[in-house]
Amino acid sequence: MANIDNIERDPLYVVSPSSISRKSRLTGHILVRSTFVLMAVIAIIQGLYTFEKINFGFSNWRPLLYSYILWAVAIGYSRVLIYGEKGKRTLFVFPAVMFIISIVVFPLLFGLYISFTDWNLSSLDGKKFNGLENFYQMLSDPYYWNAMKNMVFYILAILVEFAIAFLLAILLNSQIRGRKFFRVAFLIPLMLSPVAVSWMIGKSMLEQRFGPVASLGRSLGWETPTFFSNPEIARLTMMCMDAWTFIPLMIVMLLAGLQALPKEVLEAAKVDGANKWTMFKNIIFPIMLPVSLTTIVIRIIFKLKLADIIMIVTAGGPGGATDSVTSFIVREYRDRSNVGYGTLLSFVYLIIIVIFMTILIRFVSKWLQREA
Repeated sequence: MANIDNIERDPLYVVSPSSISRKSRLTGHILVRSTFVLMAVIAIIQGLYTFEKINFGFSNWRPLLYSYILWAVAIGYSRVLIYGEKGKRTLFVFPAVMFIISIVVFPLLFGLYISFTDWNLSSLDGKKFNGLENFYQMLSDPYYWNAMKNMVFYILAILVEFAIAFLLAILLNSQIRGRKFFRVAFLIPLMLSPVAVSWMIGKSMLEQRFGPVASLGRSLGWETPTFFSNPEIARLTMMCMDAWTFIPLMIVMLLAGLQALPKEVLEAAKVDGANKWTMFKNIIFPIMLPVSLTTIVIRIIFKLKLADIIMIVTAGGPGGATDSVTSFIVREYRDRSNVGYGTLLSFVYLIIIVIFMTILIRFVSKWLQREA
């Protein structure tokens, strides 16, 4: 009995869940719920005051931050009151969890609010709530949908990149002279920053007047060797520059898969008289399918973020022919200072990426299960 009384007086030293009193559990639940209700009430009041629905509120969102900190402390303390020793163990990871929530959830909510406002940094009026006007503007924005169309071409180009990477991985896996040198040499583009690649190739080697590639084109009879004035050539050039940067990553992943192939199976196929094409079609490629699909999915993730090379070399030109969605959104922020519209475009693109990647990963998983 004395032990239980000590536990109730000093709940931080609970040693066993079985010795936790009902009063301590009830106190823990009330503490968490009351602080959460307080935070929710402050958020609602401040939200209504910000949108000018009510005449009273706070001058800024700082009270919501204080209530969040209070709620976090209450959660940590209540874990001990409710779960005892088990609750103490959760305190070691609890601060990290609450910190991640604070840097992910709150900015996400703030960005969602900004996406429904008319906020241009060059205007003196500040941000104004405009409802779905940004969404309607997006639906009628031809440059945004042109960027979406370009992303389809960029993603389809991954199939060509994969074929080149697979071929190079097979060559680097074979017994060729200087194999170790070529393995290192092919990794150099991956070690370079895309910004460096943009200046080294796009702004220097492919420069129309003095670039060495343009000079070579003129010597071969090309009168005006321009790589960024024609929409199709400019888009193809962007694809080649991005592919040169990231094909080495695909080579590394595919080469790792090739080196893990069972040598007994390959030797048995050689004994049976199978030629190289038969071995590739019936043995190597089917076994490499999981690695291949994983490589393609990872490459798609990188491709969806394509922006830096485009921004530096062409800035989306000519006429938006090379724009990706990300580069278009960056220009909305940087060049037009249109924060509200740019934030809405970011949210829509995020939703499209989540849906697309979910469908793609589910399709890949089902395909691998069927092949297995």
